[in-house]
Amino acid sequence: MSIFTRDGLDFLARYGHVISGITWIGLLYYFNFVQTPAFAAFEAGPRNEAFSKLVPRALWWFRYGALLTLLFGLSIIVLTKDMRGDYWKSAAGLSISTGIVYAVVMFANVWGVIWPNQKIVIANARNVLAGNEADPAAASAARKGACASRTNTLLSIPMLFFMVATSHFIAFASDKGKPFFDTSSAGHRVIYYVIALAIVIVAETIALRAPAVGKPEAWYIDNHRNTIILGFVITAVLYVVWEILFG
Repeated sequence: MSIFTRDGLDFLARYGHVISGITWIGLLYYFNFVQTPAFAAFEAGPRNEAFSKLVPRALWWFRYGALLTLLFGLSIIVLTKDMRGDYWKSAAGLSISTGIVYAVVMFANVWGVIWPNQKIVIANARNVLAGNEADPAAASAARKGACASRTNTLLSIPMLFFMVATSHFIAFASDKGKPFFDTSSAGHRVIYYVIALAIVIVAETIALRAPAVGKPEAWYIDNHRNTIILGFVITAVLYVVWEILFG
C-alpha cells in the first residue's frame, strides 16, 4: 500500500505533527487565556480543588502533546527527501529553521520548567486539601511555571508564522517565476539568525529569572494581552528583517 512508502510515512508524520501540535498549542492557549485569568478569581478552596483534579489531566495532554509534536517533527526531517544539504540555505529551509528553533525552546520550557514547577504547585494543592500546611516553595514555583508558559505563548506566535509560511508562502512566493526571496548570501543568513536568536535568548533569560509581578521586564508576562501584542510585534520585526535581507 502506498501509505507505507517513504512518501506515505512522510505524510503520516505531518498528519501526526499537526494533530499533536494542535493539542499542545491549544492547551497552551487554554492555560494562558482561560485558566490563569479564571483561577485568579477563584477562592482558595475551589482553586486548590481545580489544581488537584483538573490541572494534572490538562498538563498530561499538554506535555505529551509537546513531546509528540517534537518527535513527529524530527520524523518529517528524516523522511522528507528535499530536506538535504543546501535546503537549509534556501528560503524554505531558513523559514522552517526559525520555527524549529523557537519550537525546541518552547519544548524545553514545557519539560524543563513548566512541568517540574507545576508538580510542586499540584502537590501543594493536594496537601492543603488534606488539611496540612502549605508548601512555602509553591508560590515561587507557580511564578516560574507561569513565566515560562507565558514566554511559550509569546514565542508561539512567530513560531507558527514561520512554520506555516514555509509551505504556504515563502517557498513559493515569486514574481513571473522569479523567487521573491534570495537567501544565497551567507552573511545575510548569519545576520538573520543572530537577530532571531537574540530575541529568543532575551525572552528565555527573562523567563528563567521569573521576575516578580509588577517588575518592568514582566510587563508582557503579567498581562496576556501584552503577550499577544508583543508576539505579533516580534513576528512583524522578523519579517521586516527578512524582507530587508532577502527581499
